[in-house]
Amino acid sequence: MGGIFALLAVLLNLYSFLILVRVLMTWIPNLDPYNPIVQLLIQATDPVMEPARRLIPPIGMIDISPIVVLIALRLIGQMLQDIARQF
Repeated sequence: MGGIFALLAVLLNLYSFLILVRVLMTWIPNLDPYNPIVQLLIQATDPVMEPARRLIPPIGMIDISPIVVLIALRLIGQMLQDIARQF
């Protein structure tokens, strides 16, 4: 049972990495938004990022929703790891 929680924690860490890559991509000025890899990354992260953006609107030109999502994913991952250690 603990292995399932550990696996979920690893998957959350991978998802956090995808969100971080998406944030870093916004800093690349000539990145083609229609590139299939870029589209895949956007489609993979939008289910979490869009609700966060609705709850936390950008402050000026700064979008802090990815930071909030990354913190939330880290907390959930840590809780899953703690649960995995108990089994």
